Amino acid sequence: MNFNPSQKSKDYLDRLKKFMDKHIYPFERELITYHKEHNISGNWKEWTEHPKLDTLKELAKQEGLWNLFLPDNSLGQGLSVLEYAPLAEEMGRVYNAAEIFNCNAPDTGNMEVLYHFGNEQQKEEWLQPLLDGKIKSVFCMTEPDVASSDATNIETSIVEDGDEIVVNGKKWWSTGLGHPKAKLAIVLGKTDTTQEKHKQHSMVLVPLDTPGVEIQRMQNTFGAYDAPAGHGEIHFNNVRIPKKNLILDFGAGFAIAQGRLGPGRIHHCMRCIGAAERALQLAIIRSGTRQAFGKPLAKLGGNSERFAQARVAIDQARLLTYYAAWKIDEQGVKNSMTEISAIKVVAPKVLQEVTDMAMQIHGGAGLSDDFPLTNFFIQARALRLADGPDEVHLRMISRLEFKKYLG
Repeated sequence: MNFNPSQKSKDYLDRLKKFMDKHIYPFERELITYHKEHNISGNWKEWTEHPKLDTLKELAKQEGLWNLFLPDNSLGQGLSVLEYAPLAEEMGRVYNAAEIFNCNAPDTGNMEVLYHFGNEQQKEEWLQPLLDGKIKSVFCMTEPDVASSDATNIETSIVEDGDEIVVNGKKWWSTGLGHPKAKLAIVLGKTDTTQEKHKQHSMVLVPLDTPGVEIQRMQNTFGAYDAPAGHGEIHFNNVRIPKKNLILDFGAGFAIAQGRLGPGRIHHCMRCIGAAERALQLAIIRSGTRQAFGKPLAKLGGNSERFAQARVAIDQARLLTYYAAWKIDEQGVKNSMTEISAIKVVAPKVLQEVTDMAMQIHGGAGLSDDFPLTNFFIQARALRLADGPDEVHLRMISRLEFKKYLG
């Protein structure tokens, strides 16, 4: 196996770094401040994007740094999962920079669902506007009334009724729900409880302006709203959609979800690694430029050892994620479940630990918005629950290990 980036990947990474240096790092503080000052309430109807984002997105398009995640030469840039991994890491160095390149969740996962499983009509109506960045989307899976870590518990119903499909249920932590450009939800629900448990569910496309769709509220994380995207609670009350909005087939929901979550977890984990690198960089610079008790902070309290441990942890996480990306490219998602689950446990934990260390080095400043560390910490802690909590992934790894030796 060879994890060395291809020349194509190196070329894109070089261009991406130059774009980040020129346009995104100088804009980072302004963007954080804007969202804190202009989008601090749960009234999602008033949330707005920073006016400069559209300009940056257009520049990214012009420079060929758009839809980098999609392995298609005509709709994306034709990069494999492994080729894209270093680019996701670079984007992760600035919180939510991926959106500027149309490479942010949940849109990437939703676009992959439509790309791999959507029919031509669905691709024309929904995939193309998402690829163009004209609209945003939501993925509705987690529910407030059941333990959604076990997806078989999901109670939302997706039932065929003549030429229509009727959707009833509640979802929450639906990322992107508060975005002013959000137009579409991909909803996972239960269709036939008589089938084998992994063939009971279906996925459908629900336009957010459909009668019966009710956005109840935006949910905050550590007391902060993630404007202008937002994570929210949404109810579907006898929502009727045409049967053409069914993705693939009734009962195919779980299979689609697995295909969606595989590459997406690589993206999440590589962004975590990029954020961890940035946190370590900030901690080292801070410790070398501040003194206490007559010494640089780097020479106090075992800090130099903490930096070394962070270096080891980040490099281990990166190599494990590269291996998972390589295996997806070579053997597909289905044969890479151990590796995908492993990185989902490891990468957010590494980011959480490195960021916590960096916040401690920064003292009170580490708790403020003067540095990106609080956003990185929230990102890490949330990802230990998003796309499945740590315990679910560890259970998956353990089950596959037992199966390997005991059948």
